[in-house]
Amino acid sequence: MQLENFDYDLPEELIAQHPSERRDHSRMMVVNRRTENIIHDYFFNLPEYLKEGDVLVINDSKVIPARLIGKKETGGSIEMLLLSKKSNESVQSSTWEVLLKPAKRVQIGTRIFFENHCEAVINDRIYNKIWVITFKANMNFDRFLNQYGSAPLPPYIKRKKDTTARDIDRDRYQTIYAKAPGSVAAPTAGLHFSNDVLKALEKKGVHIASLTLHVGYGTFLPIETDHVESHVMEKEYFEISKETSDIINKAENVIAVGTTSTRAIESVTDGNGNINPSSSHSDLFIYPGYRFKRVNSLVTNFHLPKSSLFLLVCAFAGKELMHKVYLQAIEHQYRFYSYGDCMLIL
Repeated sequence: MQLENFDYDLPEELIAQHPSERRDHSRMMVVNRRTENIIHDYFFNLPEYLKEGDVLVINDSKVIPARLIGKKETGGSIEMLLLSKKSNESVQSSTWEVLLKPAKRVQIGTRIFFENHCEAVINDRIYNKIWVITFKANMNFDRFLNQYGSAPLPPYIKRKKDTTARDIDRDRYQTIYAKAPGSVAAPTAGLHFSNDVLKALEKKGVHIASLTLHVGYGTFLPIETDHVESHVMEKEYFEISKETSDIINKAENVIAVGTTSTRAIESVTDGNGNINPSSSHSDLFIYPGYRFKRVNSLVTNFHLPKSSLFLLVCAFAGKELMHKVYLQAIEHQYRFYSYGDCMLIL
């Protein structure tokens, strides 16, 4: 299967640079997979499309403020994205795998300095721009990160020195139900939910179940193979509780919020459509030809061309229908990607 078949042209001005003024006022395209009927609506009307007894599965992973700016001993600035924690030497010292930019002139032993007398030393290089770094702060490192780190926005969202936008990002690049720290990218389909929408869903009798999948840097990485089948997904940690698995197993209709919830559910579903409580890592790659075992409907944003996320929605709804949907989204000036609008695929 050729990757080029999953490309499309997107006008740059449709890439959302900021969130909608109100979370639940983003636009929502409702797509029926069977009839191919398309409705243009708003997210605050989501409860109208679900019914009593449906189960909505959300990802409660919390985005950590993983982006830091430091200076080398030469005075040059260096940007880093914390990817995954390797160990805690103490409450003030922590070792991480990080992505460095620029990384051309750094080497093992390079020291990097941050605000409030925090410093780091490069211990090892894993590959490309990813290194192992130990941080030492004069306060609890988690508190340092929360105070001086910023939201790890994807590279297509530009910020420069706009501190007001950065403050907004700390709040809006996070779901309102996030509680388990660990993601370096937001599960963006969940960004549209407000307390009003959640209350309306519960009032209608829709059950809301949560799982945790920590979104890794792999969500930003392009597929670099010409053949789809040759791509290997980065592993991401997930947890599904007994309470959540019981709720899902009793459901007739499961609506996954985002590709992250979808991958977690499908990773642990057996041949009978049942799931068991689990704590594991998933590298499940869903692309056309995959048979979904438990997810019946999907809330998702509009994704980058030739990305693993776009391939997943093509697998769920069909490549031809998704190309038709994306053309309509462009024609109707929907906002794309992380801060963009969404669709409900039924």
